[in-house]
Amino acid sequence: MEYVTLSNGVKMPVLGYGVYQITQDECERCVLDALNVGYRSIDTAQSYFNEEQVGSAIRKSGVPRKDIFLTTKVWIEHYGYEAAKASVMESMHKLQTDYLDLVLLHQPFSDAYGAYRALEELYDEGKLRAIGISNFYADRMVDFASFNRIKPMVNQVEVHIFNQQKTAKEWADKYSIQLEAWAPFGEGRGGTFNNPIIADIAQKYGKTPAQVMLRWHIQRGVVVIPKSTHKERMAENLNVFDFTLTVQDMDMIAALDLETSSFFSHQDPKMVEWFVQMVEERKKQHDSSKEKKSW
Repeated sequence: MEYVTLSNGVKMPVLGYGVYQITQDECERCVLDALNVGYRSIDTAQSYFNEEQVGSAIRKSGVPRKDIFLTTKVWIEHYGYEAAKASVMESMHKLQTDYLDLVLLHQPFSDAYGAYRALEELYDEGKLRAIGISNFYADRMVDFASFNRIKPMVNQVEVHIFNQQKTAKEWADKYSIQLEAWAPFGEGRGGTFNNPIIADIAQKYGKTPAQVMLRWHIQRGVVVIPKSTHKERMAENLNVFDFTLTVQDMDMIAALDLETSSFFSHQDPKMVEWFVQMVEERKKQHDSSKEKKSW
């Protein structure tokens, strides 16, 4: 495994295992498989609703906790200082750990500043080894780096061959913020796995398109957290440290950049409203659940 060193000196694996959209029924088995084939970085989030399964898998794996780089993210409904701090402690309880290696603010909305102050405090207390942000575009990233006491150490964003985030990478490097790709394959959108340039490069090295895309990220200095529910693909995704793309390979892939999201824009007012609606609906569900319990 190769590592990057964050701005505070903490070492983070360049390749980890992400559990986004993995169901509670499958999550424990998947994380056990990932740890078994050699992953030592696991990325989850409060909004994935599988932290408990991740924690259970880590406990059952037999891999020492100190050898695992564990990340979770605070969801919007827990923003604000007090709510964020309480939510992180709850995440630690679910994950069965007394510290977290990295905690990110999941979205750039609501009282993100208050939530980040909670992360700063937990970092000062030694409960968090690193803190950061997710889905913050370059302008908001610079804003956060400039007007908070502790600069974010990581920004986890949409990065893949069709949305290469060259500007975000430039600014992240300037502020010593590590860029991390939450969808290193773009979830296959736009034909990332079938792209002829990627296919040709893969054939040249006797690798798969997925391995070429992961190698491209790593050589750019971007941390990746691919997801798969299949153990053989987990192992395949991990097997990217025995070849190096040439400058020409990198240039050919760089030319694929469409400079636009394959998912949605966080700067689209309609998408912001969608996030607001989601938070309101979850709050109603939570209040309804509490009311039923009180009966």
